[in-house]
Amino acid sequence: MILKSYLRYARGERFFSLWAMLAPLGWIARALVNARNFAYDHGVMESAESPVPTVSVGNLTLGGTNKTPFVEMLVLEIARRGIRVGVVSRGYKGSSTAPELVGRLDPRSFAGDEPLLLQNRLPGVPIAVANDRSDGIALLKNGGKVELAVADDAFQHRKLRRDVDVVLVDALCPWGNGRLFPAGLLREGAEALERAHLVVITKADQVPAERLEALKEELSRKVGPDRVFCSRLAVSRWDLWDGNWRAGSGNAIEDLPVLAFSAIGNPASFRRSLEQHGVNIKAESCFRDHHRFTEKDLDQLVAKASQVHAEALVCSEKDIYNLPKGWVPPLPLFVPRVRTEIIQEQDRFWKTLWKALRPCLVVASNGYGEDAIGVILGEKLRRAMPNAEILAFPLVGAGKPYADSGFSVVSPVAETPSGGIVKYNLIDFVRDLRFGLVKIIMEQLKSWRALRHRSRMAFCVGDVYLALQALWGQGVAPVLVATAKTAYIAGHWGIERFVLKHRVAQVWARDEETVRELVRSGVKARFSGNPIMDLAGTADTEIQEWPGEGEHRILLLPGSRNRAYTEFPLLLEAAFLLAERVDCRFLAVIAPTIDRDELVSRTGGWKTGPAGAGSLRNGPIEIFLYDGALPAVARTADLVIGLGGTANQLCAGLGIPVLSVEEKGKLVQKRILQDAERLVPRDPRALAEAAFEILEDPNLRLHMSRTGILRLGHPGALDEVVRFAVEELGLGLRESVYSRLCGNPEGGRAQ
Repeated sequence: MILKSYLRYARGERFFSLWAMLAPLGWIARALVNARNFAYDHGVMESAESPVPTVSVGNLTLGGTNKTPFVEMLVLEIARRGIRVGVVSRGYKGSSTAPELVGRLDPRSFAGDEPLLLQNRLPGVPIAVANDRSDGIALLKNGGKVELAVADDAFQHRKLRRDVDVVLVDALCPWGNGRLFPAGLLREGAEALERAHLVVITKADQVPAERLEALKEELSRKVGPDRVFCSRLAVSRWDLWDGNWRAGSGNAIEDLPVLAFSAIGNPASFRRSLEQHGVNIKAESCFRDHHRFTEKDLDQLVAKASQVHAEALVCSEKDIYNLPKGWVPPLPLFVPRVRTEIIQEQDRFWKTLWKALRPCLVVASNGYGEDAIGVILGEKLRRAMPNAEILAFPLVGAGKPYADSGFSVVSPVAETPSGGIVKYNLIDFVRDLRFGLVKIIMEQLKSWRALRHRSRMAFCVGDVYLALQALWGQGVAPVLVATAKTAYIAGHWGIERFVLKHRVAQVWARDEETVRELVRSGVKARFSGNPIMDLAGTADTEIQEWPGEGEHRILLLPGSRNRAYTEFPLLLEAAFLLAERVDCRFLAVIAPTIDRDELVSRTGGWKTGPAGAGSLRNGPIEIFLYDGALPAVARTADLVIGLGGTANQLCAGLGIPVLSVEEKGKLVQKRILQDAERLVPRDPRALAEAAFEILEDPNLRLHMSRTGILRLGHPGALDEVVRFAVEELGLGLRESVYSRLCGNPEGGRAQ
């Protein structure tokens, strides 16, 4: 009676009850659950990666939403499509502490009722029981060789990252009284549905049509109408239990007076289902969910059946696994074998589920040079996993390099006066703040949130700030291709090493010394080459022929930030002075972020040359303009006069002497490049004089060339990042499973 009284209150059937005194406990529970979800959403608490694609089936309330038959339906359909699938369950009421496969130990004392039911209904499908689902999935992968796992009742198990969350909502009692346990039935508030990829209303056939439509509209407002579906239970057949399963007959139970008993989450739904199938219920006994029946319980049930003149017993299939071992019912015990059916929209349901399994990857970068590296990384990921969705998230600018390469840019436009987030110039930083830098950052975090529970992994090209932004926005530990910091300069701060150690999945550093520094702090760091040098392409990259004539080939790099418009005349004047002393031809490389027409319009006395907009002329000196790939023209250059960052480093790594101006950022960069780069005052005559000295001294050029190659190292980092993603993160398996579920038996990976 106490249990029935509590359930009536918790389900919202009684509004005035002494149980209302539990309301403060419900408020405390809600605050704790919200704090826990906030921590997981923002990466404060860490979710473990699953080695195989994982579909969770869960709910918001305590029991009674038909999860077990729904899991069975999913497993059967996935297996039918040729995917090796397994199930992981917590095994409620089981005694197992370590993860184990059902069937290896005494089942009744080990597994719990639901895993045993699934084992009986899904012969040949490995089913693991584990308190920590991550351990169970590892067991399924290693011991069961599964390619996809279905996690039973795991929506609140946020220690495990899932690829898809399917949430079941009971049409008869969707939210209970709206309070969290122990003041109600909810495990967490309905706002948690934003994590769900699909929402399924169960028992949809047991409520009036108008009530069902109202619930569908309510859920559609929370998750979108395209993700809401309805299901029902259908009785496949009736079986008899006499200590073993016996084939029964549906006709045998018609009009037969029975006593129904159950220990499930929603006994009222079980009774209503029996009545829909014409079962003549003389009496009913309800027990707490997962109740282990004793001999005394069953003797009382049989006695009660005799009192009401019942000629048979009826229970749910799950209850069979909680009966005492060896007990044989003195009356016929009928058990309905049920299955889940999606109502009306089965094809759309499966297509939506398969679509949600598609791996979604984000390539993020926080600088124009990093954008160029990010584009190459994205292209390599796309070749390795052509059926994955790859999105671009540049923190600086509008993402034109990504868009030009066919990637969807999902970050807001971030054009600031400095052209980026400034580290070395306080005046530019203040200017950016006044322009609205804080608002831009807030918009970026909002865009990250829109990807939460959609993106599988973020690949960050840049620094710890970018990794933190991705972590805070998505709650998922990213992969970091660390281009910004190196032990050659100052290394990483203590707080940065802490973040990298605890909240970044893997770090690729740009040199071996930096890896040693990070590994000493416990960071998962690797060196597989300098990612900047991946910009150089391969040895067979097509070389672009230079226009014009001249003994020495001089590259001019105005840079990729907005300051290029004002500083390009400095390079032009230096080139003019240099050309008076030595036979040269000049090629100015225009970054994708720079508007050529605006750049040309700010050149003062320079006019368009015979090549039209393709060159600038001042007297006998002609500067050709080039907006193609830098490596195609850099490999044959003799000298670079550059104001860029990443571009200067790339040229140095290709063995080309680099000449630039003295400023804080370049002084920091010189600690990497050392003698590969020469810095002079910001004066065209100083630049021309230094360029002349380098060109006239073959030994100096050779020394600068060798130093640059040594300091920048070799390429190869991005190939290893892709291999790590495909093999170690399991993204290759995810893409293969998605492709096969969608009807491509060959999978999608390109060689």
